[in-house]
Amino acid sequence: MTIKVMIVDDSSVVRQVMQDVLARHRDIEVIATAPDPIFAMTKMKTNWPDVLLLDIEMPRMDGITFLKQIMAERPTPVVICSTLTERGADITMEAFAAGAVGVITKPTLGLKDFLQDSSADLVSAIRAAGQARVGRLRSMAPPPRVAASPQTQERMHSPKLTADAVLDAPGSHTHLPTTEKIVALGTSTGGTQALEVVLTALPRTCAGIVIVQHMPEKFTKSFADRLNTLCQIEVKEATHNDRIVPGRALIAPGGKHMVVKRSGAQYYVEVIDGPLVSRHRPSVDVLFRSVAKAAGKNAVGIIMTGMGDDGARGLKELHDTGATTYAQDEASCVVFGMPKEAIDLGGVNDIVSLERIPSVIERYGR
Repeated sequence: MTIKVMIVDDSSVVRQVMQDVLARHRDIEVIATAPDPIFAMTKMKTNWPDVLLLDIEMPRMDGITFLKQIMAERPTPVVICSTLTERGADITMEAFAAGAVGVITKPTLGLKDFLQDSSADLVSAIRAAGQARVGRLRSMAPPPRVAASPQTQERMHSPKLTADAVLDAPGSHTHLPTTEKIVALGTSTGGTQALEVVLTALPRTCAGIVIVQHMPEKFTKSFADRLNTLCQIEVKEATHNDRIVPGRALIAPGGKHMVVKRSGAQYYVEVIDGPLVSRHRPSVDVLFRSVAKAAGKNAVGIIMTGMGDDGARGLKELHDTGATTYAQDEASCVVFGMPKEAIDLGGVNDIVSLERIPSVIERYGR
């Protein structure tokens, strides 16, 4: 099936380069380009795209306003083009809250060369968006694959590595019980909205949570800060040696892996460098494997909406060390890829809807 794409960006260079990059792929067709949302709306009346590639700052109408109009009129997968800056990250969080499913980052200088070098990330984001069912987002509570520019060359030229590249597989030793559970969540496309649904529903008495959401650097901090203003629990971008405690959720920083360690009866995280695993950094597989090694049966693993298979093997390792494991069901996923892979590997104890995940987590609180 061909994915019909419309590019909306006020830069003629961006429109042309993106069009040239996408034209090389038979499964993607650029049906139109537009310099701003007003022109785009006129063209969409006669030919509606499957995926909209949308800039944020444009003349006559900004991208966020246009995105909200699209989602109200005819929900359509939207990938945001955003600068890799703190301001760009903050605005992109607004776009995710409004229904965007992915983000392509772009620099302020050297744009043409960057876009050509980032072609693999651009195509991947379009394909992920093409699988997204954004109608799922409309039923969620009120307010990726995401392409990260610092990882572009690695994605293009590196083999697909497993968690073995970062840490050893979990052994067969028995984990001593503790009074605290760890809940580990892994998600990608559609995950920003899904995590908001889950975390805003949790009480301060819930178990400590560790999260990998595929997202570029800078964006994870804006995401965590925004959730922290909405939730009863504390939500923060993880830093090295942060403790995992009840009522706190730690989100792995973009561009770094996050692993869980145990010291006595307490758990904490380490934020580390390392190669891309399952073509991601942070990787869900790395997080889940570390939780299997450090906590085993004292842990709960949940894999949620997202494209690809990152986290499927790690969840199986969690399951095999005695952890209780869950997968989000197909009906509530924006993209069912990651949960489906985990289910197919036999690493899932139960399949639950997005709306049930908060109650699942509450069950393991004190």
